[in-house]
Amino acid sequence: MLMSYSIAQFFLLGFLTMVFVGVITAPIRKLALRVEAVDAPNLARKIQKEPVPYLGGVAIAIGILAASYGAMLAVDFSWETVKLASFVLLPAVAISAMGLWDDLKGLEPWPRLVAQTFTGIIVAVILTVTDTMGFAFDSHILNYAITVLWIVGVCNSINFFDNHDGGAAGTVAVITLFLFFIAYDRQQVLVSALAIVTAGATAGFLLWNRHPAKIYMGDAGSLFLGIIISVLTIRLSPGVVPAYKSLAIPLFLMATPILDTTVAVISRLYRGISPFQGGRDHLSHRLMRKGLNRRITAFTLWGFAGIYGLIATAIYIWPDTWGTQLTIFGAITWVSMLIYFLRIPSEG
Repeated sequence: MLMSYSIAQFFLLGFLTMVFVGVITAPIRKLALRVEAVDAPNLARKIQKEPVPYLGGVAIAIGILAASYGAMLAVDFSWETVKLASFVLLPAVAISAMGLWDDLKGLEPWPRLVAQTFTGIIVAVILTVTDTMGFAFDSHILNYAITVLWIVGVCNSINFFDNHDGGAAGTVAVITLFLFFIAYDRQQVLVSALAIVTAGATAGFLLWNRHPAKIYMGDAGSLFLGIIISVLTIRLSPGVVPAYKSLAIPLFLMATPILDTTVAVISRLYRGISPFQGGRDHLSHRLMRKGLNRRITAFTLWGFAGIYGLIATAIYIWPDTWGTQLTIFGAITWVSMLIYFLRIPSEG
């Protein structure tokens, strides 16, 4: 089936989402200040010197939901389309609600992990029953296990990665933009639409979240985006053989947040502390320890995401001629970066 919509129409949808989120973030920021949903300075874990309101994730979620369902009402209002979109959006809303509770009241790590795992199981069942996995193994059990592991891993990676002004929002915008281009070329209309909407929403939020950040997305936003990205990358069908090249594409799209999480977790385990204990041991903190300022640090993180996005896209475009070499090159650079960042002091 040929793509029914032009790339210009998709970019218009992304632009309108960006504007909408940019506008609604202002009143949500005022609400966060009114209810005192703020992130207080903490010398042990935080860089900012003044309290910064949470709840930016609410603006992102509202923007993505409004743009997604609004677009369906405008151009393709069918129960099948609404149902398939809801299989992505409603689990994101559910996990975002838990994140919002965590932002307002606080939750221990284990209840969050249980909720993410339960959500992953539900999504895995839905994707299997509806046969909407972009790539699947012959074993249903293996598909379930990998899907749950991927969803939980991506949710935590985005959540961990949200530790620097503009870092997570800009990186997610880059990731979903590359995801959009691959999905668009593969004629996957729904994945394309949700990807460009997510890119637009995070770009609109970035207007408020760039340094100096006026609002943070909080767990409500990072977990919402984690579900969106994890499910879209599962539903992405690159059509690349052999299988490891298809699997490499979502891994490289997510390479930067996964690198950040891996560095932080290894560092904490080495120091004998819980992986869930926050600290100034992420990529952003280590880059700043090397002398980069906050803005350049954010640009560097976006650059990392862009480089791995280009690798993923190149594997998709040239799977036979360059796919293997690019996969090896990407893996070697990722491991090299892991070693490099682990050698930078984690604290201090």
